[in-house]
Amino acid sequence: MTTEYSGSGDPTRTMELLWGVQARPRRGPKPKLTIERITQAAIEVADAEGLGALSMRRVAERLDVGAMSLYTYVPGKAELLDLMVDAVYGERPAPADADDGGWRERLERVARANWALYRRHPWMLQIATVRPGLGPNTLAKYDEELRAVEGAGLTDVEMDSVLTLVLQYAVSSARLQAEAVEAQSRTGMTDEEWWAAHAPLLEKVFDADRYPVAARVGAAAGEALQAAYDPEYAFEFGLGRVLDGIGVLVESRSS
Repeated sequence: MTTEYSGSGDPTRTMELLWGVQARPRRGPKPKLTIERITQAAIEVADAEGLGALSMRRVAERLDVGAMSLYTYVPGKAELLDLMVDAVYGERPAPADADDGGWRERLERVARANWALYRRHPWMLQIATVRPGLGPNTLAKYDEELRAVEGAGLTDVEMDSVLTLVLQYAVSSARLQAEAVEAQSRTGMTDEEWWAAHAPLLEKVFDADRYPVAARVGAAAGEALQAAYDPEYAFEFGLGRVLDGIGVLVESRSS
């Protein structure tokens, strides 16, 4: 699903843009655009049309300016993507106080906030951030989310690893949810319609005696969820198990 990589633009220009330290002209007319306005327009394009539709020309059209004028502000799409990601990371909720619940409650809020973020901006799932743009919102987000496990008795490396685990879980859950939405959009069929079309064919070839566990569990899950897969249920169930596992680590450090 990944189509782009963050941190792939010119590092000097990217950092200047992210931190607002690029040189500003002292004379001449006031610029018609700002980096913030360009970034917001790009996010609006990606939200409405998907990452595949994003281009410097498309952003210029949304801003009603010539495409070449954007290059006065942003050198290219790679740098623009880093600006977009950092801006979206700025949407995070206000950080909780250190004493606002225990580590489990704080980590749960982190997971839910990130899951919601990717649901609002599913195009973010198509950007690999293994080399993140080191913008102010990106660094603030990392610092604030680490505070969820501050004081839990973990080493600094364990704190980083626990946060990575929770964030990866939120991303993977959001990706599955996005794929479910995309499947319905592309096929024009709901899950119920898809199963209704395939069930008669499956009944002809499926032998419950040959696959007894699959038959039993599949029937029970289907009846409980009223679907073969429920993204909301899967997220809730999995998040609980992830936090249970982290709890074992935390308890081992206090014993």
